[in-house]
Amino acid sequence: MAKSLYQQALEVFGHAADVMQLDPNIRKFLERPQRTLIVEFPVVMDDGRVEMFTGYRCQHNTARGPAKGGIRYHPDVTIDEVQTLAFWMTWKCSLLNLPYGGGKGGVKVDPAKLSKHELERLSRRFFYEIANFIGEKRDIPAPDVNTNAQVMAWYVDTYTMHTGYPALGVVTGKPVEIGGSIGRNEATGRGVAVVASEACKLLDKDISKATVAVQGFGNVGSFSAKILHDDYKAKIVAVSDVSAAYYNPDGFDINDLIAYRDNNKGLINGYPKGQKITHEELLELDVDILVPAALENAITEENADRIKAKLIVEGANGPVTPAADRILVSKGIMVIPDILANAGGVTVSYFEWVQDLQSFFWDLDDVRAKLTKMMRAAFADVAETKKKYNVDFRTAAYVVAIERVAQAVKLRGIYP
Repeated sequence: MAKSLYQQALEVFGHAADVMQLDPNIRKFLERPQRTLIVEFPVVMDDGRVEMFTGYRCQHNTARGPAKGGIRYHPDVTIDEVQTLAFWMTWKCSLLNLPYGGGKGGVKVDPAKLSKHELERLSRRFFYEIANFIGEKRDIPAPDVNTNAQVMAWYVDTYTMHTGYPALGVVTGKPVEIGGSIGRNEATGRGVAVVASEACKLLDKDISKATVAVQGFGNVGSFSAKILHDDYKAKIVAVSDVSAAYYNPDGFDINDLIAYRDNNKGLINGYPKGQKITHEELLELDVDILVPAALENAITEENADRIKAKLIVEGANGPVTPAADRILVSKGIMVIPDILANAGGVTVSYFEWVQDLQSFFWDLDDVRAKLTKMMRAAFADVAETKKKYNVDFRTAAYVVAIERVAQAVKLRGIYP
């Protein structure tokens, strides 16, 4: 029987806990989510029908601060997925030294089948259902798969209508006009690019001479590709999204490709300046850097042995299974784990939250400089721990993150 996503996550956690000899009592506490809310709620559709939807919000751990994590809309959302993503968020926030614990939410729905008015009604009703569970100092959601700044704006307005006062910090990833941060859209991709650059230094590789394949061309993948292309001068030789995969040995003009996608219903299918390949072939290309930035479990024990990239930087959450990870490490491939590589998004979400609470907003240069500084510091912490314990990057990242949360739990004690 296949392991659940949460069981896979616990496997990685358990290995790091063994390496660092984590207190078994604290380990028991950290292995389970603190609380998970399940809501069943009605939405009036445009034709007058009432449809029922299921939503979730999980808070894994709040020892270091309020829960933080996105809300996704997807027909395959499950409680296991939401709890796993909250679990990962705890370690991601800790690794970047943010004063947060991990949270995550989702609604089981295919938003492509909803009109804009139905999407708004669903968003508002879901947020109302979880309103007693969240708050600026309790749990701060953000966008995730199939949610965006507009959905966050509906959330803020719904929450404000019920509290009777403006509460801009209740979610992050909002439009700039209502308390969002400049630089939030690009943040996850920028973090991926910064970490890729730091990893190349360790590998003694000039990133401007590196070839890159990017799986997934949504927000994370496209900004990763754009910033690696524009700022670091890397050659992006392959890209894919749900509709197609393309290869160009001379490298893509990423800005041209983004413009094509934006004028083609958000898809790259039909792009004329590349050779069409399969999604499997993209993952197995002989490139310097592979950025899996789509969904979970893209690289498994079935295809791991065929991966030729020298460096994998995880733009998505959980794109490499534990079994695949062991194969990649045995081949000498450096894997920069998701809790480090894609932490740029939550880091700038933290910046946004701080700006909202202070009603004092930063300019783009400030946001980019602070993000780059924090990503580099986190990478250095992991690299140092990797050397100390003689382990792979993923294990080292978990050791750093777990140690901080464990110390918070130890200092606070177990109530009562």
